[in-house]
Amino acid sequence: MAFKPGFDQSPAFNDQGRGAWGVSGAGQQQAGWGQTPKQGQYPQQGGMTPEQLQYMYDRPSANTVDTDRMSYEDTIVKTLLAFGVLLVGAVAGWNLPPIVWIVGAVVGFVLALVNTFKKKPSPALVLLYAFFEGLFVGGISGYYNSAFDGIVTQAVFGTLGVFAVTLLLFTSGKVRATPKATRFFLVAIVGYMAFSLVNLVLMWTGVTNTAFGLLGVTVFGIPLGVLIGIFVVIMAAYSLVLDFDQIKTGVQRGAPKIYAWTAAFGLIVTLVWLYLEILRILAIIASSQRN
Repeated sequence: MAFKPGFDQSPAFNDQGRGAWGVSGAGQQQAGWGQTPKQGQYPQQGGMTPEQLQYMYDRPSANTVDTDRMSYEDTIVKTLLAFGVLLVGAVAGWNLPPIVWIVGAVVGFVLALVNTFKKKPSPALVLLYAFFEGLFVGGISGYYNSAFDGIVTQAVFGTLGVFAVTLLLFTSGKVRATPKATRFFLVAIVGYMAFSLVNLVLMWTGVTNTAFGLLGVTVFGIPLGVLIGIFVVIMAAYSLVLDFDQIKTGVQRGAPKIYAWTAAFGLIVTLVWLYLEILRILAIIASSQRN
């Protein structure tokens, strides 16, 4: 299964979890965690009255709530809760001095690593990540908005638009995560991270004198940051496809409902990344129009 923050560490979303969550490949309910019922665990039919047998036959089939398994509905609820905490942090970061949201960025990064490599998700750590990441998102949004009025609203709608289109394409079956595309995605991620690190070093050392470093350099009259930014937005959209695909896998395999927090964490990470990239593209465009 493809790499995604948090997902690859959990057997709920990779091949190690196949058949281990109480649902076989054919979708039949098992005893749970690949175990068979112990002798005497269930009453034998010979010891049950006709009324008891009829009662068991008439009972409705167990759903994901009854079996404590991951479901789409529970994943949506947990994602919305984490997103709400992110918004609370963003509102606070918008109105607090830069030192606060810089601290939020550092703490959020550390918590992201912890959540990524933690095999069993912790709801508290996921929500803490959402809050501190919200501080950073709100702070940097306020900074950009003070420089380019109205840019944050455009970035928010742009993010929602990409999310909605990607979800629609995924649910319709027109877009799927494939091994080849995922390998390209991983290579592109590493390349983009290397480029971003080099760009930061050039900016800090004063080698580049533009506000966005190499991203502010124009190519055929178009800022390089816009060209790279569009490519990165496409990468973030594919990251959403991976999120949706992993959620689908977890639900189909009957993963324990605690792993809905892993799915929520993955979605929040991708949405924050997507929003920040769109925000930077808009800032680069607005900056180039002033010059």
